[in-house]
Amino acid sequence: LLLQDADGKVSRVIRVGTRKSQLARIQTDSVVEKLKELHPDVHFEIVAMSTTGDKILDTALSKIGEKIHPSLLLDIIYVYFAQICSLVLWVDLVVHSLKDLPTVLPVGFTIGSVLKRENPHDAVVLHPKHKGKRLDSLPSKSVVGTSSLRRAAQLKKRFPHLEFKDIRGNLNTRLKKLDEKDDFSAIILAAAGLRRMGWENRISQILGPEDCMYAVGQGALAVEVRARDQDILEMVSVLNDSDTVLRCISERAFLKHLEGGCSVPVAVYTEIKNSQLYLTGAVYSLDGSDSLKETMQTSISSDNQEKVDEKVQRVGITALKVSEADQDAAVKLGVDLGNLLLSKGAKEILTVARQLNDAR
Repeated sequence: LLLQDADGKVSRVIRVGTRKSQLARIQTDSVVEKLKELHPDVHFEIVAMSTTGDKILDTALSKIGEKIHPSLLLDIIYVYFAQICSLVLWVDLVVHSLKDLPTVLPVGFTIGSVLKRENPHDAVVLHPKHKGKRLDSLPSKSVVGTSSLRRAAQLKKRFPHLEFKDIRGNLNTRLKKLDEKDDFSAIILAAAGLRRMGWENRISQILGPEDCMYAVGQGALAVEVRARDQDILEMVSVLNDSDTVLRCISERAFLKHLEGGCSVPVAVYTEIKNSQLYLTGAVYSLDGSDSLKETMQTSISSDNQEKVDEKVQRVGITALKVSEADQDAAVKLGVDLGNLLLSKGAKEILTVARQLNDAR
């Protein structure tokens, strides 16, 4: 699309899709600002729409199903779920929280960039009457709200004196439910979302990996594009953060190999130090009583900037500015760790967890 201003100047128009929530808009705006700095002559137009996740607010996320994810583009592709619209012809890219995107995208779409990761850990937000406390100092039988099976499974085992219940809605809605009612003593939210909203002052405690490992891709923003739009792919690829790309590729490869998702408790922790990529992965029963957890590492010392094949996706990601050798090593790390856990009984744990969740 082209746009002509009052002075007759013609600019290219790039349409950016986003969800309607305040957090989604903040995240999208942050990406668009970066693109504007790099392409001042391009006009970026933001198109906001509701998605499946926004519409089904009375059902736990783990029950909605994995084929309907909070992606505008996927909403469009899955027309047989009555998500019929023509936005696919209108937008050039969509900004997502990476953790919301499945490890296999619909044919014709790819993640063109993964931006530098915000703090990926989970945070505790307390009811005002419990100000100054931590999870371990909350009274016995205190109710903690979370929509995540992963969080609940880990925290049930770590803090057996607490009770955990589902809480749905966007960040604003959840905080309102916490503050205005006495149903919850605390809720667990992603620290990244709270920080992006400017609500760091509500964080009472950051949960380290010893308490609660995070979700695959948590804290990272992803830009989804049409795979055939090479100029758009090239445009967004400069936003890639190499360390975040490699960490998230390993996490997504691990999740994909386990055939996991939001309907089963799978958690990860990654870090890069001394040219080594470390991946810790774990699977849990719903109550956290049964679990498997292992760590593996791989070298990622490649400095080569060879041309990356834009036709090759690695767990849904096409990272043009990141070493192919390092990307392949990250994929192998995730697959190898998945195989290690499967050899120790991960499939059985996840199968039971999925069955119990479906029966709830």
